[in-house]
Amino acid sequence: MLELYTDRLRLRSLRADDWDNFLMLHQDPIINQFVRQPVVASVILEKFEHRLVPWQYESGDWLTLVIEEIGTDKFIGYTGLYCVNHDCDRAEVGYMLANEGQGKGYATEGLKAVIDWACLSFQVHKFIGLCAKQNIASVKVLEKNGFQLEGVLRDNYKIDDIWIDDCTYGLLSHERGE
Repeated sequence: MLELYTDRLRLRSLRADDWDNFLMLHQDPIINQFVRQPVVASVILEKFEHRLVPWQYESGDWLTLVIEEIGTDKFIGYTGLYCVNHDCDRAEVGYMLANEGQGKGYATEGLKAVIDWACLSFQVHKFIGLCAKQNIASVKVLEKNGFQLEGVLRDNYKIDDIWIDDCTYGLLSHERGE
């Protein structure tokens, strides 16, 4: 089991008993407003079970880490990454927080821990972060971690009848912490 620690947070591997929180986050229409249209529980369960399988960096699958407060074990959300291109040492990062965990710097803190760990463990050269242009909170998380806007993919995907612009952010490993 993977565990990473920051001053306030423990990030740990996903477990079977995390199902209720996983389902709640993936069905919440407010949390998902810039990500996806929530789907039925059976589809989310399939995704959850796939993420319970022991993770390998080269697999191209998402590593999903649970974010908890140290001391209280309060569920905050999820963060993680996946290897986009092993030959180019490139990984995409992500995070999704419960309403109660938003606005406290937890996403920024958790993402930094994942990036630092990935640099040491896999020699990642570049990290990619994608977020909806309208998702100002997510933009701030990436920028606080040193990511730079590299482009905007206009009308890149659709949620219900609304076209969403995606911002593509990049962080080179040697730029982290600057």
